[in-house]
Amino acid sequence: MSTIDVVETRVRGFIEDIQHPKQKKKLNINDLELQLRRLLDDYFEIDGYTLFCRAIETLQGEGMLTPLQNNQYNGRIPSLPLYYWVNKKVLEVKWDRLEMMKLSDTFDFSYYERYPVWQTPQEWDRIQKLHDFLQSSEEREIVSVEERSLELFGHEKFLLDADSFPEGVGFIARIGVSEERLKMVHYGEPFVFWLKQGTEMKDIQRVLIVENLSFFHTSIQLLEKNQLDYEPELIIFGEGTKIERSFSFFFKMFPPQNYLFYYAGDIDASGYGILIRLIEKYPDYTIQPALKIYRKMLECIDQKNEQKSGQTQNSHYRDSFFQWFTEEEQVQLLNLWQENKRIPQEVLTIETWRRWM
Repeated sequence: MSTIDVVETRVRGFIEDIQHPKQKKKLNINDLELQLRRLLDDYFEIDGYTLFCRAIETLQGEGMLTPLQNNQYNGRIPSLPLYYWVNKKVLEVKWDRLEMMKLSDTFDFSYYERYPVWQTPQEWDRIQKLHDFLQSSEEREIVSVEERSLELFGHEKFLLDADSFPEGVGFIARIGVSEERLKMVHYGEPFVFWLKQGTEMKDIQRVLIVENLSFFHTSIQLLEKNQLDYEPELIIFGEGTKIERSFSFFFKMFPPQNYLFYYAGDIDASGYGILIRLIEKYPDYTIQPALKIYRKMLECIDQKNEQKSGQTQNSHYRDSFFQWFTEEEQVQLLNLWQENKRIPQEVLTIETWRRWM
């Protein structure tokens, strides 16, 4: 038996032992790993934690585990959610293959062939509802995901809320149906913004997105005094990661034209991720870090503090962010990363800004 098989077998055996047919159970991932370390004498020699992560990913894919979406992590790299639901043990139920063949021209059942644990009466009922909808979907209008989720599955959050509906979030991926076929879309969330006084929407060219509320208000004051870097016509309050959901709303509100977007957030793992994901998700638009603002923050490095617990330290986001800076600045940023330190955006105030006037 290979090393990875040993680790996965141990983890799978533990999960199967605590699975219950009528209720799901909450599992602390650190407790599970500790038990694994006690069972395997060569755990560290075989890079057991990496194999442990793969095993958890496999069991999650099979539907045995579902992570709790509460922004708590295990403090390791790569990070895992601290808590998982051990889902109910599925009794051996197999779908009627003749019925599957009848729907095979509409659905791809390959996932269910690979993971028969999902062949439950409840899942089949959802598939039939989906099939009935698709028979007349061409005549339907496009609505929100929440509206379609309520219509088909009885709750507006069924396709979105992993905590309340762990079987719902991955449903349309399991059955291989696109959101387009279901005539539903994720609508962007409205955001708070400030338009420079005397500016019309058609005149907007430069947009500054800031991560935090305090600096949003500071930026407004600086903008109205003509002291803000880049002289943007519009400032958007990103509200942390919310901007990733709300950014598409911009293109519904403002006229189509070439915009230059600058992003300024905390100098930390979360801030790097927000910016890089925006750049990657919207490659047709010019989005870049507000380097002048970040450099001011680096000059306030004496106000660094501890990295927030639970942040995922993704090296891809880190490296993509660092490449915008000079070698000397990259050394500073890397030192902060290695020290597990960060520079919050709140170091920039009306008072501290005066040093650059």
